[in-house]
Amino acid sequence: MTAAPGRRAFLRGATASAATAAAVATGALAAAPPSAAASGRRFPCEGPHQAGITTQQQAAATFAAFDVIASDRAGLTALFRTLTDRVRALTAGGPVPATDLVSPPADSGLLGGVLPGDGLTVTVGVGASLFDERFGLAARKPAGLTTMPVFPDDHVAGSTELHGDISLQICADSRDTVMHALRDIAKHTRGAMQPVWKADGFLPAPRPDGAPRNQLGFKDGTSQPAVADPRVADALIWTGDAGTGATAWARGGSYQVIRIIRMLVEFWDRVSLQEQETMIGRRRDSGAPLDGTRESDPPDFAADPRGLVTPLDSHIRLANPRTAATAAQRILRRGYSYDRGLDAVGDLDVGLVFCCYQQDVRRQFEAVQHRLAGEPLVDYVQPTGGGYFLALPGFGPGADHLAAGLLA
Repeated sequence: MTAAPGRRAFLRGATASAATAAAVATGALAAAPPSAAASGRRFPCEGPHQAGITTQQQAAATFAAFDVIASDRAGLTALFRTLTDRVRALTAGGPVPATDLVSPPADSGLLGGVLPGDGLTVTVGVGASLFDERFGLAARKPAGLTTMPVFPDDHVAGSTELHGDISLQICADSRDTVMHALRDIAKHTRGAMQPVWKADGFLPAPRPDGAPRNQLGFKDGTSQPAVADPRVADALIWTGDAGTGATAWARGGSYQVIRIIRMLVEFWDRVSLQEQETMIGRRRDSGAPLDGTRESDPPDFAADPRGLVTPLDSHIRLANPRTAATAAQRILRRGYSYDRGLDAVGDLDVGLVFCCYQQDVRRQFEAVQHRLAGEPLVDYVQPTGGGYFLALPGFGPGADHLAAGLLA
């Protein structure tokens, strides 16, 4: 009676060996893709500003919002200490601590026994709701931190992906590194904060070069402020001398806007190329403005005051009119494409997790958003969720931690 399983095992092995031999003979095995290796890049997490804001974009991202369930100010302080400890450990990489066989593993094991750097950054923000009566922080709430309003073209009714006490932006060069970091943080903060929504994104490779393309097929993020210049970053990105008195703790942070924007690609794909390009204000193939030849060419709206070349209601013209009066309204975009499969009627649920950073949401993002209200593109995009957060100032070595100034 014990012989039959042995015969079955032998036959399975023989069949597998024959299949392998056939594959080798035909070259099929040679086509198998190699496993992707972690990049090994490491970004320092300590400094006057958090990493992940002006850092060059990585390939994968998760944006997640949490509600704090810690019961008091001491619990909230412990939460931020824990977050800081995990950010330090995860971004530094290195061997996973050993665990005895009778205890839960110290690590999920997603990345093996040694954590790679893999370009990981974790950026932590706080929402306006954290400053309610629970923790006695109302007097420390910056005036610029508000709850994201509903804009005229939003589709957020009934959405469960809005706002939050704390935001995490986790970015890395590989998707599994992002997943590992989120699981690690969720494990170590369980009982202090509860996830309420998350959105995963990916950064498409440039095709053929320049900025990556969004789900509409157009290059996205071509024109960005030169934040490598500290003077530009200080003028547009970091909260500065406006943080005085009770809100001086916020100096060195940056206001974060997250918008989950669905793109109705089935309808978009039926629109003529000419109409698509006039709605966007750029050529689809090259990314050049309609009055230019290269993606890097700045559009000359002053030479086209009536919009005969670039329509007055085109997206790039409304978003950035390129005037002296609007120069201080520029934002640093850090968006990622998303793919959530199909909706209830079988349409593709794809789009953009739009993220931007700025010094002043009202002066910058909201000014741009009000100009974009009613643009022709609104028939093809639907903002469905997101929120406003203040990305906390950076932290230093030793006992320093995220939100130390807020909670002092």
